[in-house]
Amino acid sequence: MKSTRELSVDNKLMEMVGGFGLSGKAVAALKLMLDDEEIQASQEYANVVSIVRLGYNDHGPVHMRTVALNSVIMFDLLRKAGIKTSLEKDGCGDFEDSLTAVLIASMFHDLGMGMGRHNHELHSTVLAMPIIDRLLAKVYDDSLNKRVMIRALALEGIAGHMGSISISSLEAGVVQVADGCDMTKGRARIPISLLHTPRVGHIHQYSANSIEEVRISAGAEKPVRVDVHMSSEVGLFQVEEVLLHKIANSTAKPHIELYAKVRDDEEKRYL
Repeated sequence: MKSTRELSVDNKLMEMVGGFGLSGKAVAALKLMLDDEEIQASQEYANVVSIVRLGYNDHGPVHMRTVALNSVIMFDLLRKAGIKTSLEKDGCGDFEDSLTAVLIASMFHDLGMGMGRHNHELHSTVLAMPIIDRLLAKVYDDSLNKRVMIRALALEGIAGHMGSISISSLEAGVVQVADGCDMTKGRARIPISLLHTPRVGHIHQYSANSIEEVRISAGAEKPVRVDVHMSSEVGLFQVEEVLLHKIANSTAKPHIELYAKVRDDEEKRYL
């Protein structure tokens, strides 16, 4: 059964994606993913391994949905600013195709945590592949070319979300940044409560626990502005070692402003 937090993000996602006024394929793909029992079970197990076994932050259903929501918010801001997606620029797809690929990548990007932290992004592509094929066969049943293209784009977003491999599409770059933006204290609440002895990865929990809010909005100079508000300086680890690293390696970097602020201190601009 889904948690209240999952259902809340589900509703926000459906509202935002439905609000684009597209043909309905992106909405159909999203609804299938949100209702799919295999996807839900895979996300939940990835979270058990991440939190209970390895002592990391949330990498489960709420996190993957939140990354999807962050991606949609950024996609909306980029679209309003007249920024074309890579599929649009390449002339082989439209905005909705790109949006569908981003939603899939966001929802599946951490499935590999069920196999462990090391190379989990690559393991995620292996676990996601058959589910993606099953999903796209229902949504794009009239176009093999679209299914192949969207699958490859989604897998690029999954494989590239850690910023450790080179990506070429704007779509994959958005997923990378959207993942980095989910670092508020809610991601650390369960592992912090289970903490007994120090283990590798606990800096992520302590730093995330000081992040009060991450806000994605329209920028003054660039289409997307990311504001990080934190209660203590330890949160700077998340900003400088996680989020900034992902933005720096993202194809979306030219379109993003990044600010961070500790309590009542003066805000710092990174990008």
